[in-house]
Amino acid sequence: MKTDIRNKDDITILVDAFYLKVKTDSTIGYLFTEIAMTNWEKHLPIMYDFWDNIIFHTGNFDGNPMLKHRMLDQKSTLTEVHFKHWTQLWKKTVNDLFEGEKAEEIKVRAENISKWMMNKVIS
Repeated sequence: MKTDIRNKDDITILVDAFYLKVKTDSTIGYLFTEIAMTNWEKHLPIMYDFWDNIIFHTGNFDGNPMLKHRMLDQKSTLTEVHFKHWTQLWKKTVNDLFEGEKAEEIKVRAENISKWMMNKVIS
């Protein structure tokens, strides 16, 4: 039986599972592996803090995701397809691992963030 997202350890499990999928994804994987040349050892802890802050309001994230996405868009044009696919992949990963109030919240928050980012980056 699946549990709800309870703490940062669960966030870590979710983020790790998501990015394992992203790395080999035919739609968005290249953005991380070839364009951004993501340093996973650096990127993943940032994402743990980001989502921990989003869901548990920890205040432990200090970054500018919008700037990072705008810089990525300058290297390789981001499209609505990229953002929507990212959202679908995130929701699927959440659904595969968790269920409950926080699991639903993290999906809604991710979709809202993705839409906002898409509107700012590709408009």
